[in-house]
Amino acid sequence: MNSWLYVNILLFLYVIVTIGSQYTDTPPHIIFGVSGLFFILFNWTRHAFFSTIRKTTDRKKKIRLATISKRVYPFHRWSGSLALLLIVLHAMFILERYGIIWDSFKMISGMVAIIFLFLMVLTGWLRLYFPSVKKRKAHILFGFLLVFSVIFHTVFF
Repeated sequence: MNSWLYVNILLFLYVIVTIGSQYTDTPPHIIFGVSGLFFILFNWTRHAFFSTIRKTTDRKKKIRLATISKRVYPFHRWSGSLALLLIVLHAMFILERYGIIWDSFKMISGMVAIIFLFLMVLTGWLRLYFPSVKKRKAHILFGFLLVFSVIFHTVFF
């Protein structure tokens, strides 16, 4: 399988273990953040599937992965939109609890991640109604930027 799938799994496990070790009673902002992360990684796994389909020479594997991806496709836009909603709720809880702290790298990286998530969802929906190569490439670019900003937000800060 593609390395992105392993990145997704490691990131999600890291977040779950970190939360489990820090909180005995998980606050709502963490629940919304982890739920949003799950849907972001769920959608990013499609990229891992398509990368594997492009790179593998095994025809049976290509067909199996394409079949799985085709079954998941109707939920892709909606799970991305749900991820955006959950992350916005996460941000609202954080802002209510702490306010805006401009010198906090955690908060700045979260703001950057939510901007990329918004642009990702926007280009995804625009591709449905007005498809073009530029929107497809922008969607993929925002996907990469989103994943890297989420990794910075969750792991490094």
